[in-house]
Amino acid sequence: MRIDKLLANLGYGSRKDVKQLLKKGLVKADGAKLSSASSHVDPEAQEITVSGETVDYKPYIYLMMHKPQQVISATVDDVHDTVIDILEIEDAVRDPFPVGRLDKDTEGLLLITNDGKFAHALTSPKKGVKKTYEAVLDQDVSEEDTALFKSGVTLDAGYVTKPAELYVKDGIDKKEVIVVISEGKFHQVKRMFEAVGKKVLYLKRTHIGTLALDPDLAPGEYREMSSDEVEDLLEEAYQKKSNGSL
Repeated sequence: MRIDKLLANLGYGSRKDVKQLLKKGLVKADGAKLSSASSHVDPEAQEITVSGETVDYKPYIYLMMHKPQQVISATVDDVHDTVIDILEIEDAVRDPFPVGRLDKDTEGLLLITNDGKFAHALTSPKKGVKKTYEAVLDQDVSEEDTALFKSGVTLDAGYVTKPAELYVKDGIDKKEVIVVISEGKFHQVKRMFEAVGKKVLYLKRTHIGTLALDPDLAPGEYREMSSDEVEDLLEEAYQKKSNGSL
């Protein structure tokens, strides 16, 4: 990897800024000064330092965000703010993208990464990783609704969803519900409720698999995922496949 690309991606400034660091002799690989921006280095095998401090190189980033409403799950948009616009520059420069999507008016748990294999494991229909949502409806849910969700709901285009779980959130207010699905069709939760004659007034994703949204994250905030959280999600995705529960 070129040293200018590596350092720019890790937040040491633009490639122009990195050239200045190189010109001043502040960048070294295994103790040897690097002077050319096109010098190739192996950050996994070599010790790269800037101003005497070792560069902490991680090829991938894994972020948990509490996506706010009115922000879209995309990398670029000419009209709306995106989840990438929320990121600090040192994270945004590493070409991350959202894992799946949440509607503009939906808030909650969204993962952001630059690891394509990780994203595929969590979004592939074959893996069937569950997503849990809290919803507020314009009408009470009924036992018939619960049964329909369990057997699969026929959407407006004729598609029959995979079985889903539906139950009242607190056991009292039948307009506040929990929904668990194992696929991610466009506007799926809203369309499922529309199919049974109800409208979603508020929607929040709380879990992906067993990973819960960090309660300390306010809308618009994010944090780095722990290695255990990443590994547990991957294990969950591939365990489903090995168990034949697709």
